[in-house]
Amino acid sequence: RSLTLGKKTAVMGILNLTPDSFYEGSRIAGEEELLRRAAAMTKGGADILDLGAESTRPGSEPLPPEEEMERLIPAIRLLRKEFPDTVISADTWKGRVAGEAVNAGADIINDISGLAFDPELPRTAAESGAALVLSHIQGTPRDMQKNPKYDDTVKDILEYFDERLKAAEAAGIDRERIIIDPGIGFGKGASDNLKILRNLEAFRIFGRPVMVGHSRKAFIGRTLGL
Repeated sequence: RSLTLGKKTAVMGILNLTPDSFYEGSRIAGEEELLRRAAAMTKGGADILDLGAESTRPGSEPLPPEEEMERLIPAIRLLRKEFPDTVISADTWKGRVAGEAVNAGADIINDISGLAFDPELPRTAAESGAALVLSHIQGTPRDMQKNPKYDDTVKDILEYFDERLKAAEAAGIDRERIIIDPGIGFGKGASDNLKILRNLEAFRIFGRPVMVGHSRKAFIGRTLGL
């Protein structure tokens, strides 16, 4: 499978395999619902299906790898069988889980940690041949929204990506396989999120595609008074 980025914006459909995802309406229970939602997303124009089995909402606790894989791996296998041409992304920061996900048919490792939470993940990503979403986060999901602070939001995140991209390349991950995600809502206040959206062009300095995970985030409602 291939995914051409740069000519138009690609859409990622989110399939949450968790019982505690931050947006209740996105939670999926069972194979039938998974297939139904995946079919609706691909028919609606989704270029990528992203599966996550561990909630990364503010205040969440990490899952043991075995429990995460129990939810995630069968779902990836099922979607790979039913949607053979669709690009599949596995949302995980754990090296062991990421390796099994790619073996099951995932094309992208979507890592919220920027390769920082699990020392096994850089090697796994390098050896897998999968694409990698390299995200910015301040703190961990458990504490990321407890008064996050920046000297200069955009500048600080750009400096982070400069360092993280170098770390990824040092681990053997080809820069051409990397997508960067400024991590809206991951250790950000509402004003930080708005600064990122106003200055998305700045993130193109690295020559890599930019992923923006803004849907359903609370700062939109607060900004609009909803």
